[in-house]
Amino acid sequence: MKQKFSYFVLGFICVVLGVCGTIITYHYYEDKEPKETVKTVNEVNIHETNTIKSAIDKIYDAVVVVQATDAMGNQSSGTGFIYKKDDQHGYVLTNHHVIEDAVSIQLITSEEKSVTATLLGSDEYSDVAVLSMDAAEVLQVAVMGDSTVLEIGDTLFTVGSPLGSKYIGTVTKGILSGRNRQVEVSGLIQDVLQTDAAINPGNSGGPLLNINGEVIGITSMKMVEDEIEGMGFAIPIEMALSEVDQLEKGEKIVRPVLGVQMAEIDNPYLRRQYQIQIPTDVEEGVVIISVENGSAAEKAGLQKGDIIVKIGDKNVADSSHFRYNLYQYQVGDTIEIEIIRDGHKKTVKVKLTDSYGQ
Repeated sequence: MKQKFSYFVLGFICVVLGVCGTIITYHYYEDKEPKETVKTVNEVNIHETNTIKSAIDKIYDAVVVVQATDAMGNQSSGTGFIYKKDDQHGYVLTNHHVIEDAVSIQLITSEEKSVTATLLGSDEYSDVAVLSMDAAEVLQVAVMGDSTVLEIGDTLFTVGSPLGSKYIGTVTKGILSGRNRQVEVSGLIQDVLQTDAAINPGNSGGPLLNINGEVIGITSMKMVEDEIEGMGFAIPIEMALSEVDQLEKGEKIVRPVLGVQMAEIDNPYLRRQYQIQIPTDVEEGVVIISVENGSAAEKAGLQKGDIIVKIGDKNVADSSHFRYNLYQYQVGDTIEIEIIRDGHKKTVKVKLTDSYGQ
């Protein structure tokens, strides 16, 4: 009997200890459990270190859409930018091919206001044109830069109107991919800047800018081949500005004239037509098929059948290179031209004129 009572007491004690232990453990871990914390964020500041916003602000309102209408009512569009302003007028640079054959020109400002423009002058070879507008409509004047100090890899951007006024003020960014590139357009060669910034139809005539928002070139869609992506070209701003004084006055840009008709040496049709033989070892140059009376070429003694292979110290590969090399000189300059006549090389001196006999 005593033994049973002892077992009962021992069991009771175990139950009591178990209950007490459970209560103590519960309260202990409840106090240690982490409380939920709620944080309130009043303001978030984001700082972008490579933004070009300040550079865009220096040019954005100086850029305009150029809408040109020809005599048949056909309309084309491009881009231009205001490079100068006086008391009466604002002056706009764009591409010659944007306004070629136009009988009326309208500009659309960044505020989407239409303004009438007047063509002052343009030059097909450089693909540059100057327009004027009412000074009261000028919102901003672009800052001119210097393309000669750029280095490959420098950040560049454009502001333009691809596909017309629907996308007015479109900004694209890239780098300077190359400089002093020679691009042939309509049989003429130009020295241009190369960039991978997107240049699309409607961008022609717009500014190419450095990271400071200064104009260092004029973009030209005319120089972009359809099958090439990521390769855009721009006319260096120095070249364009060298002509603006004359174009503002409506004066024609005068370039030297040699006074010859030429053919490529690999054109068998013209060679047969004019009965001209090309030595088999001559691979580059242009052949003279006629000489104008009273021209600089006639006075220098150049003849039909002569093959021009060099102007000054520059080789002549074809007629495009011939014009490019010739246009590096001014009217009145005397230059040396190397020719091949009857299989022998000869150098002649030519005094360049601006027209036959002048």
